[in-house]
Amino acid sequence: MRRNAGLFVAISLLSGFGSSAMSLVAGIWILDLTGSTGLAALAGLCVYAPVLAGPWLGALLDRVPRRPLVIAVNLMLAVALLALFAVRGPGQTWLIFVVSSVYGASYVLIDAGETALLPSALSPTELGDVNGWRSSAQEGMKLVAPLAGAGLYAWRGGHAVVVLSAAMPVLVAILYAGVRLSRTPPAQPAQRHRGLRTGLSVLFGQRATGLPVVLAAVSIAMSGFTTAAIYAIVITELRLPTTFLGVLTSAQGAGSIIGGLIVGRLIAGRGPVTVGVAGTVLFAVGCLARCLPWWPVTVVGAVVAGVGLPWTLVAAVTAVQTHTPSALLGRVSATANTAMFGPLVVAIPLGSAAVHLGGRPPLIAAVVICLTAVAAATYSSSSGQLTALSGVRRTS
Repeated sequence: MRRNAGLFVAISLLSGFGSSAMSLVAGIWILDLTGSTGLAALAGLCVYAPVLAGPWLGALLDRVPRRPLVIAVNLMLAVALLALFAVRGPGQTWLIFVVSSVYGASYVLIDAGETALLPSALSPTELGDVNGWRSSAQEGMKLVAPLAGAGLYAWRGGHAVVVLSAAMPVLVAILYAGVRLSRTPPAQPAQRHRGLRTGLSVLFGQRATGLPVVLAAVSIAMSGFTTAAIYAIVITELRLPTTFLGVLTSAQGAGSIIGGLIVGRLIAGRGPVTVGVAGTVLFAVGCLARCLPWWPVTVVGAVVAGVGLPWTLVAAVTAVQTHTPSALLGRVSATANTAMFGPLVVAIPLGSAAVHLGGRPPLIAAVVICLTAVAAATYSSSSGQLTALSGVRRTS
């Protein structure tokens, strides 16, 4: 099991490095080719938009052997990236958009596939720890990879970054082949359950999975909603240079690394729902701290929010892995990813509009929404426990 845990952390490091480097460079490349900041921003949308198709893409993972599919998707992604060698000028910009969309769709399948494979490779007690380590590895790569990708692009151009990014999924495929699976889910039950309704009913049909996923969805959506507000706080309220945004990004990344390293033990001791609640509260506290007119508190708020976000995400992923029938884990995992990350598509533009009211109102709104979600989750969990307790008393 320790060998499998190390392989999955290495997979997260490699895939996180490749995706973070290429995502940044794709926008820079388009900007250099066209001079349009709007077109450059669309590259990021192409990467994230396929998450909305998660329930349908995830159904593939329940109909075919999961590991061969994940390996094949990684290899096809490497081939798709190499197609960017055809980009020579503005006339081939469309190819970057196509490959960015392929990247997004591939990672919907890969993320859901990895979530579905983990319970077959690890014991239930290891899931929380390994999910936390994977989160820390990915957050660490978000700090390192963009700088490395941008530096390589400035030195050797976009094609050099393509080679580096294309090598990552090939290495990931090799590591997947080395994972030892102790058991594989049966194929027959998945054939009887089809459509979007199945993933939603399994995911939200029980508190054990529904509550952590909703808490993660609220926290992640509010992180996107407050992005523009944080820009406004730094530039307008605190009157600091735009480079200070890099300090806040690094502070939040450091918090996420720390949070990922300890969240596994918290889940083992307290359970995913409690950890999801704690993570959402921490994110709300981080938003509130960034409203204060003193830059050191803003940095501390970024660290606190950075700790809270991976707690909500890891708690939700671990709950799905633990409480979902193995034959349906592919589509349920992908549906959970859509539920958690899909709202970003709406939250980011809403936050950009809300910032016209000032930097603090969107942050205060995020605090209220997060704490409301926590109150609702706490009430639902408590009422569920009371119902179960009364049922035991009646039977006794």
